[in-house]
Amino acid sequence: MNNRIHYTKPSITELEVRYATDAAANGWGSNCYDYIYRFEDAFKAHLNVDYAIATSSCTGALHMGMAALGIGPGDEVILADTNWIATAAPIVHLGATPVFVDILADTWCLDPERVEAAITPRTKAIIAVHLYGNLCDMGRLLAIGQRHGIPVIEDAAEAIGSIYKGKRAGSMGKFSTFSFHGTKTITTGEGGIFVTNDAELYERVLTLSNHGRARGQTKQFWPDEIGFKYKISNIQAAIGCGQIERINELIHRKREILSYYREQLKDITEISLNPENLDTVIGAWMPTIVFNASANVSSEDLQHAFNAQNIDARVFFSPLSGMPMFEPRPENSIAWSIPNRSMNLPSYHDMKNRDQDRIVGTIIRIANESTK
Repeated sequence: MNNRIHYTKPSITELEVRYATDAAANGWGSNCYDYIYRFEDAFKAHLNVDYAIATSSCTGALHMGMAALGIGPGDEVILADTNWIATAAPIVHLGATPVFVDILADTWCLDPERVEAAITPRTKAIIAVHLYGNLCDMGRLLAIGQRHGIPVIEDAAEAIGSIYKGKRAGSMGKFSTFSFHGTKTITTGEGGIFVTNDAELYERVLTLSNHGRARGQTKQFWPDEIGFKYKISNIQAAIGCGQIERINELIHRKREILSYYREQLKDITEISLNPENLDTVIGAWMPTIVFNASANVSSEDLQHAFNAQNIDARVFFSPLSGMPMFEPRPENSIAWSIPNRSMNLPSYHDMKNRDQDRIVGTIIRIANESTK
C-alpha cells in the first residue's frame, strides 16, 4: 500500500516549539499577553492595517465584528451560497437572516450582480468570502456597498497570501477575519483574528472581546455590557509568532504546490483549477479541481479513486441552502452544481513532488476514463 497522502497538515519547526515552550514556562502573570500583543502587531504589519484583535477562532471574530455593527433580529446579511457553515452561523446567532446568493463559475466566489439584486431595506452587511484563497471581485463589491450604504466584510479565513490589485486580502473591508486553524497556511492550532482600519469599530470589538469591559473602565471586574470570550491563549499566539516570521516562506510553498498541479494538468481540458487573474495573486490555500459539467465525472468518482490510492482529498463545500437548517435555493445553480464534480487536492507544505505526481496520475486516469 502506498503511503498516506494527507490533504493538509501544518508546518511546525523548532522556532514555533521554542516560542510555545517559552510561553508555557514564562508567559504567566504580567507576561500573559506578551505573545498575543506580539502576534497582533506582526499580523497588522503583514497586512498593513491599523488594528487587530487575536481570537480563539475566525468564527468568533466574525461574531464580534457583526455584533459591533449592530446586526441583529430582522436584519439580513448577504453571502455566497458556497461557504462553510462558520460564515453563516454567527449571523444566525445574532438573530439575523443569512441571504444566500450564487457564485461565479470561475472564482467560485460571490457574484456581485446577484449581491446587488438581493439587497433590501433590511440588508445590513455583505460578507465576501475569499474561497480556498481565490479572490472576490472586491472592486465591484465595495462599489455596491458604497452605493447602498452597506458595509462589506471580508471573511479571509482561507486567503492568507492572496492579493487583490496590490492590496492584501483582508485589508479592504469594513473589517476582516482570518483563521489559524491547523489546516490553514499559518496556524496557532485553533485561532483567528479580527482586523480593521476603523478606530471606533476596533474599540467596540475590543470591549466586546473582554466580556464587555471597556478599556478605560477603572473599576475591577466591572463589565459595562454583556460581551464575549473569544480570546486566543498566549501559548497559541506564541506558535503564531513563529509562523508569522516564516509567513513568506509558507505562502511561497503553497503557491509552488498549486503551480506544480497547474503545470502537470495543463493538457487536461476537462478540468479547471483555482484561477489567478492578471491583477490578483492567490495564496493558494486549497488547490481545487473542477471537472467540466459535460465531463462524466462525479465527486463520488473522484473520492473513490483517491481513496483507492490512499490519498486524503477533500470534498468541495456543499451549498449552505442545501443544508437542513436553511431554505433551499436551487436557483443558485453554480453553487449547487460545482460540488458534484470537484475535489480539494492535498497541499501540505512538506509534500514531495512524487506525492503530487501520484495525485496528478489519479486525476489524469479519471479524465481519460471519462472520455472513453
